[in-house]
Amino acid sequence: MARIKPQALLIQSKKKKGPTRIGLTTIITCNLLVILIVLSLYGTYKHWYRRSSSQLPVGLDEFEHSENSGEPKKYDLPKYAVLSTSKGSITMELYKDSSPEVVDRFIDFCQKGFFKGMPFHRVIKNYVIQGGDFQRLGAAEDWTLKIKPNREHAISPKHEAFMLGTTKAKPDSKAFELFITTAPIPDLTDKLIVFGRVVKGEDVVQEIEEVDTDEHYRPKSSIGIIDVILKQEL
Repeated sequence: MARIKPQALLIQSKKKKGPTRIGLTTIITCNLLVILIVLSLYGTYKHWYRRSSSQLPVGLDEFEHSENSGEPKKYDLPKYAVLSTSKGSITMELYKDSSPEVVDRFIDFCQKGFFKGMPFHRVIKNYVIQGGDFQRLGAAEDWTLKIKPNREHAISPKHEAFMLGTTKAKPDSKAFELFITTAPIPDLTDKLIVFGRVVKGEDVVQEIEEVDTDEHYRPKSSIGIIDVILKQEL
C-alpha cells in the first residue's frame, strides 16, 4: 500500500468541511419567532384570566371602586343584599331605581364593613327591628310611644311588613340606621325612607322579632349582623 505524502494529507484536511456558521438572517428569524411565542402565551394568559374573573360569584369585592374611577353608575349597583345574622340569612331586594342615593350610601357602608358585627339594638314586636349606632338609641322607641291609635291610612307597598328602610333624619356620613318592618306601618311614612324589601328570610326576621327584650325593647341576648354580601342575581 502506497504511503500518502504529508503534503497530500495537508491538502485533504483543508478540503474537509468545518462547522457550519449560522447566518445573521437565521438569528433574526429565530428571535422573532421567540418574541411571537411569548406574546402569544401572554395574550392567552390575559384572555383566560379575564374570563375566569368574570365567572367569579358576584360579591362585595366586585363592586369596590377606586377614588379615580368615580361613583358607580345606577345600573351597575347590585340588586340584592344578603344579611348574615346570628339567626340566619335575610335576602333583600334593593330599590336602586326609586331610592338610588340611599342605596348608594348603603352599598358604600357595606363596602367599608360598617354593618359587620352591628347589633339589632331595638326589637319591637309587630313593629320594627332596628340596627345601627348603639349610642343613638331611642328613635324606634319614640315612634312606638307616638303611634296613632287610629290607623286609617291607606296601606301602600312601602308600608307593608318586611320592608327595609333608614331614617329620614339629616344624613350622617359616619352612621346609617337600618330598619326592617315586621308589620304594615303607615305611621312611619314621615320617618323612614324605604329602599328595599325582604324577599327571602322572612322567618329569620320573625325569629329576631320574637327574642326577649327589656322594657326599652333592647334584646336580652346579643343578636346582630355578621356580614353583608351584595349580589346582582339570586
